[in-house]
Amino acid sequence: MDNIRFLLIMAMLMISYMLWESWQIDYGPKPQAFISDTPVVAGDMTQQPAVNSDQTEAGLQQQVVASSKNKIITVKTDVFALVIDTEGGTLCNLDLLKYPHEKVNTYVQKAYALIGMQAPEKDLSPIRLFDCSPEKEFLAQSGLVGGQNSAIAPDHHAIYHSEKTSYEMQEGQDTLSIPMTWTNAEGLSITKTFTFKRGSYVVDLEHKVNNQSAKPWSGRQYNQLLRVEHSDSNGNNFIRTYSGGVVYTEKDKYQKVKFDDIADSNLDVTSKGGWSAFIQHYFASAWIPPADQENHFYTKALNNGRFVIGSYSQDVSIPSNGEGLFNAKMFVGPKIQPIMEATAPGLELTVDYSWLTIIAKPIYWLLNKIFSYVGNWGVAILGVTFLIKATFFKLSKASFQSMAKMRKIQPRLKEMKERYGEDRQKFNTEMMAMYKREKVNPLGGCLPMLVQIPVFISLYWVLIETVELRQADFMLWIQDLSAQDPFYLLPILYGITMKIQQSLNPAPIDPLQAQVMKMFPIVFTVFFLFFPSGLVVYWICNNTLSIIQQWYITKHVLAEDAHHHH
Repeated sequence: MDNIRFLLIMAMLMISYMLWESWQIDYGPKPQAFISDTPVVAGDMTQQPAVNSDQTEAGLQQQVVASSKNKIITVKTDVFALVIDTEGGTLCNLDLLKYPHEKVNTYVQKAYALIGMQAPEKDLSPIRLFDCSPEKEFLAQSGLVGGQNSAIAPDHHAIYHSEKTSYEMQEGQDTLSIPMTWTNAEGLSITKTFTFKRGSYVVDLEHKVNNQSAKPWSGRQYNQLLRVEHSDSNGNNFIRTYSGGVVYTEKDKYQKVKFDDIADSNLDVTSKGGWSAFIQHYFASAWIPPADQENHFYTKALNNGRFVIGSYSQDVSIPSNGEGLFNAKMFVGPKIQPIMEATAPGLELTVDYSWLTIIAKPIYWLLNKIFSYVGNWGVAILGVTFLIKATFFKLSKASFQSMAKMRKIQPRLKEMKERYGEDRQKFNTEMMAMYKREKVNPLGGCLPMLVQIPVFISLYWVLIETVELRQADFMLWIQDLSAQDPFYLLPILYGITMKIQQSLNPAPIDPLQAQVMKMFPIVFTVFFLFFPSGLVVYWICNNTLSIIQQWYITKHVLAEDAHHHH
């Protein structure tokens, strides 16, 4: 029965290993789905009642880079720097000013200076989400499609006119609107306006249709994201995160649409409200049509390994001399859950805690709560560890008590083992009898471990997925909780706490097991060298609390027990 704890620890190692395996970024080059390269002419659209998932991509790949006739509008707010192409009013080259690629660690710099060397250069440029360059192409496109007998409306290839070529949010200015206009000879004029708000990752889009032509106009608005296949290859190999499409509908709720799925078949669903997005580790870009309207969601694979996900509205009819409005919102930025929850239902699910969401969400909530008081994510992790430990205190107490009893009868078991030698059967019967006599429950020591495994793994997901912990300062040389410890001191400290904790437990009778157990602190230390430091902080704190708890229980609780028995 002593094997049970050993098996559990092995299981935990196995689980850790499997987690690691599955997160090793295994995105090799995938075979490219073959997609025909025949360009579709924009004019054809009038005959098609549906937006034929936004044709005309072929050949227009270099649209922004190549066409010099297009004007671009540069926009800068307190959180974004981006470019709007007047062809289609398409957003690209969007930089998140508050999220640099890397962060300088002052301690690492000092350490290099000490040995008279130059610290490696860090990439301090902001993360770029939308991108015009063909190899990283990622665009936010939107436009209108005229109905069956209506005039052609401006799609994402129409050339808009803009009064200014650059806009910047000024001190004390809370919103920034960028209007562009398009007119045809018959008197249909469209004003497309993007509105940015201070401190906000939500962008508002409005198409205002002014129909001064002689006949009614009907049409719909579509919003789509176009992206070349993207995988989060940079950064930490221990972290496997999802990068691809997502669609959220009333009926099916949150659904991932992988690049491979888009290559295989076109999505085609209708829902009231909903949204469509491309997400990656820490960041998301989503088009959110109005929640009260019917929206049709679609995907399409284009040539050159480009993928489209988006939605279009119902047809709206605008009488002659009348006006009509189309709206949509876009979220583009870091996956900060409270912000996303406020933006659209289900948007916070893009922070993907996998199958442990039930446990991970409350843990995130707790972290966030503590952070709002202490203002330091590292301290918040310590707080959560402490609360989790307190929750399991009763369980651990029972576990330590049964371990202490095991320790007490250990010498007698050893002697029994020698006495019965080869006769395993006899030894087991005697051992069970002794457990009964001494009221020892050999399983008592394992249950707490089992219960805590899902909590550990959930916390792992929270630390990996939560953008707030990205580049978050803890203290001293730990200046990014999402990156490994630059000096590897935390993993070593972890190994030491694990060793101490082991010394407080009875060593297994079986010499082989005892050897394996001795190896554990070393194995785990090596394992943890590459883990995000936030996670190692959690484990060190957890082990330290276990040691204190064990010492306390051994000294007080068990001493009292012994006292009562005499």
